[in-house]
Amino acid sequence: MNAKAQIELRPLTREHAASFCSLVIALAEFEKLTPPDTAAQRRLVEDALSERPRIEVWLAFVDEAATPCGYLILVETYSSFLALPTLYIEDVFVLPEHRGAGVGGALLKKAVSLAHERGCGRMEWTALDWNVNAQRVYEQRLGAKRMSEWFLYRMTREDMSRYLTAKAG
Repeated sequence: MNAKAQIELRPLTREHAASFCSLVIALAEFEKLTPPDTAAQRRLVEDALSERPRIEVWLAFVDEAATPCGYLILVETYSSFLALPTLYIEDVFVLPEHRGAGVGGALLKKAVSLAHERGCGRMEWTALDWNVNAQRVYEQRLGAKRMSEWFLYRMTREDMSRYLTAKAG
């Protein structure tokens, strides 16, 4: 891939919904996870494009291509201690054949720019423990700091249902 690629970032539109879903599937395959089924793909698009969006999606296009080669999903959370919003990166992904051309850097810079413009007190995201290339970019190029004093906890819908239906103990 040419390191001098022209990169354009655009918000998701219905026109590119199928391409966006294909990128999400590619990320799931890269991370060795189950990709979203058809119903989940529809929810992704609706959650991004509804009147009150739950997620903000940016697509990366290289050299005026008709289809995107990468994407960024953002969600705003809130820090009670800072009393400021936090911009959370849910996903940042670039197709393998477009890596090294600055697409990922452009997506990350967009996130930083939006967080700064919106008065966010911080940005946060996670990286898989085996994805050392991403960790290197975050720490060396962006100057981000890995938080070791916080542990990520997760409950799935199944876990929530089990908890909510369990007898009081």
